[in-house]
Amino acid sequence: MPELPEVETVRRGLDPVMSGLRIAHADIRRPDLRWPFPPRMSERLTGARVTQLRRRSKYILADLDTRETLLIHLGMSGRIVVQGAQVGVFHHARTDPEKHDHVVLDMEGGARIVFNDPRRFGAMDLMPTATAEDHPLLAALGPEPLGNAFDEDYLVGRLRGRGTPVKAALLDQKIVAGLGNIYVCEALYRAGIHPARKAGKVAPKRIAKLVPIIRDVLSEAIEAGGSSLRDYRQADGDLGYFQHRFRVYGREGGQCATADCPDVVRRVVQSGRSSFYCPTCQR
Repeated sequence: MPELPEVETVRRGLDPVMSGLRIAHADIRRPDLRWPFPPRMSERLTGARVTQLRRRSKYILADLDTRETLLIHLGMSGRIVVQGAQVGVFHHARTDPEKHDHVVLDMEGGARIVFNDPRRFGAMDLMPTATAEDHPLLAALGPEPLGNAFDEDYLVGRLRGRGTPVKAALLDQKIVAGLGNIYVCEALYRAGIHPARKAGKVAPKRIAKLVPIIRDVLSEAIEAGGSSLRDYRQADGDLGYFQHRFRVYGREGGQCATADCPDVVRRVVQSGRSSFYCPTCQR
C-alpha cells in the first residue's frame, strides 16, 4: 500500500492540473470501490472548482468551492495518472477508459485525471469541508510526521510505558499519521533500534533521536518520487526511485550497509508484516 511519500508525490503531481481549476465532467464508471461512492457523486463533482489539494496521512483531499471535500485513498493497487496536459516534463495523450479506470475527471484546461484500481481496495468520498477532520477515516489520526506537532517531547510521551514493539507503535496511525512498513524499517535501522524492542524500554534519548530520522527518511523518499515495489506509479506514470536507497527493507541476507559491520540483514515477521533489520547495528 502506498505510504506517505508515495501519496505526497501523487498530490504534487496532481496539484498543477487540479488546483484552481474546475472539474468539467466527472465520469463515475461503477457504483463503488472498497465502499459505495457517495450519492450523486458525478453531479456533485461536475462544475466544482478545486480550491486546494492537500494530504492528510495517506489520503489526498481536494477542497472544492462547493464547500465539499473529495477524499481519495489509493488502497492496495490504486493509481492516478494525468492525461492530456503538459505538466513539467511529461505529457500523456488522452485514451479511452480502460477496464479498471473507475473514476475519470476531465478538468478545464484539458487535463484528464484517471483513477485506476484493479483490486478496488481504494476509496473516494465527499464530505463537508468545514468538518472534514471529523470524517471517520481522519478523526483518530495522529500528527503528521513532517509537521510541527510531531516533535521529540510528543513521541517520547506517547511511547512511554508501552509494552508493544516499537515498530508496531510507530505503525499505529493514532500515534503518528502516514508511516508504513517500509519507512519505519528504514528509520529504525538508521536509529539503531531493534524493531522488536518494546517501545517503553527504549531510552527517551533514543526515541527523541527517531523524530529527525523519520523526517529525513520521508523527505528523501518524497524527493526520490516514493518507492515503486508493485503497483505504485507517480502521476506522470513514472516509477519512484527510493527503493534503490533501501538500507534494510527487502534486503534479507544482504550485507549490512553500515561500514565495517560483518552482519547481514535479517527478517522477522511482526503482526503479519516483515521487519528487516541488522542484529548487530540495531539493539
